[in-house]
Amino acid sequence: MAKANQVMDICLLAGEIMLTYGAETYRVEDTLERMAKSANFSNVHCFATATGIFLSFEAEGKDDQMQMVRIDDRLQDLNKVAEVNQISREFVTGYISADEAQSQLQKVSVAPIHYPLWFIHLSAAVAGSIFSYLFGGSLADLLPVFFTALIASMTMVQIEKYLKVRFFAEFTASFLGGFSAIILYTLGLGLNVDQMIIGTVMPLVPGVTLTNALRDLMSGDLIAGTSRGAEALLTSLAIASGIALALTLTL
Repeated sequence: MAKANQVMDICLLAGEIMLTYGAETYRVEDTLERMAKSANFSNVHCFATATGIFLSFEAEGKDDQMQMVRIDDRLQDLNKVAEVNQISREFVTGYISADEAQSQLQKVSVAPIHYPLWFIHLSAAVAGSIFSYLFGGSLADLLPVFFTALIASMTMVQIEKYLKVRFFAEFTASFLGGFSAIILYTLGLGLNVDQMIIGTVMPLVPGVTLTNALRDLMSGDLIAGTSRGAEALLTSLAIASGIALALTLTL
């Protein structure tokens, strides 16, 4: 029974990390089933949604074991997903023991984000500037968009830190970023206000969520795909609403 409980804990911890940090649900289900089967358990079934994981298997001479874990946070750190995938492969092939797998997963779970916040904000600012140019902006738009995208990125992170309402954070970030872009354009910094606004909000667009929604739908996970698609839609509406408010107050 101890072994079954330990493998259950290992599998659920691996799935929790993967779902929290941006993995697709079908990848989570496949990983957990492979890990449980490699421990010589039978009748393995895993069902994952965007907010929870159910896992059951049958231990030899024992009744079925079943547990679930709820996923409250949804963040983006694909480096952690890759690390969990590597640990699961080593566990399945027998390269590491259950104790080693559990220890490594716990380290991944509590590890900080792979990149520091200043680098994330800087990347968002650079990406916003490039997007504004790709969407038809001029070289004169690059510098002001750098600062407006930086404002939007910092705002979203700070609000999410103190208020666990993701859509409100994106609404506020897009509003402040769009408002800043319009103000800078009015002051003569930048030539294309539309492209400046687009570049400002592009780093906020839920690309990973939308991609995962499509991949889940294509793999037949209709519940997870629909829920992720709804999340991406609500995020897009929050961003659009923030820009609409900024335009209403300034133009």
